[in-house]
Amino acid sequence: MSTDGAAIIVAPTRVGRRSRRRVPIPIVLALLFLAVVVFLAFFGSAVAPINPKTQNLNASQLNPSSHFWLGTDLLGRDIFSRVLVGSRTAMLGPIIVALGAMLIGNTFGLIAGYRGGAADTVVMRAVDLMYALPPLLIAIVVGGIVGGGYWAAVAILVVLFSPYDARLIRGATLEQRDRPYVEAARTLGLPTRRIMVRHVWPNLLPLVVANTFLNFAFALVTLAGLSFIGIGVPPGTPDWGQMLADSRTLIFTNPWAALGPGGALVLTAVSMNLVGDWIYELLSDRGRLR
Repeated sequence: MSTDGAAIIVAPTRVGRRSRRRVPIPIVLALLFLAVVVFLAFFGSAVAPINPKTQNLNASQLNPSSHFWLGTDLLGRDIFSRVLVGSRTAMLGPIIVALGAMLIGNTFGLIAGYRGGAADTVVMRAVDLMYALPPLLIAIVVGGIVGGGYWAAVAILVVLFSPYDARLIRGATLEQRDRPYVEAARTLGLPTRRIMVRHVWPNLLPLVVANTFLNFAFALVTLAGLSFIGIGVPPGTPDWGQMLADSRTLIFTNPWAALGPGGALVLTAVSMNLVGDWIYELLSDRGRLR
């Protein structure tokens, strides 16, 4: 009887663990799509069937065909090749924005939340000031003053995204700093910096990872928006946002000219959000098990 009872108890537990380890199909598809985009970010120029910068006015505004899979734009450039090569700006800039905002925001959020007092006041008043400013409008104004450019837009977004990370991490740090493991570290005489970096921050990792993925998606859409209005990549550069702007006049004659870069933009942002949520749940589950 005891052996049968043990079998009855253990079997569901193993099944539950296997089901938890199984990666959902939407996450698998999102990971595969992101892997393709990352590959194209490095090797898109080699994979593209036609040089994305080659102009052919005799083949202007063509509909999709076996030679031009998504048709051509006003200058006769192959839209499909430009979508492939546009993965570079779609990945590189948002990654720098997400990681830069994470580094700055996590640093100031940890200091404000753990130390409190004057440090908390200064950091949070600066964050409140940034919250009062519309990010996209500030990016447009500053980009216009400095002359625009892709890297200028990336640097602006790093600064504008950091306050949101700082407030998020500060709130999570406030919830952690009075817990027993922090009190034990203080009792042992560990330096404040070590407590913040080695003990408090690892417990915030699920939140940090999920927010970083979310920042990537926001940065991707924002950079595409800046390129759409002409504050971003130089003219002629394969970029999804700029391609959407160029294809406005083709929307009724060749919808694929807009659906190609627009679909790639939406799918990349959605895939990043799905993977970020999945990693958050995975890290949270491991933390609860520990």
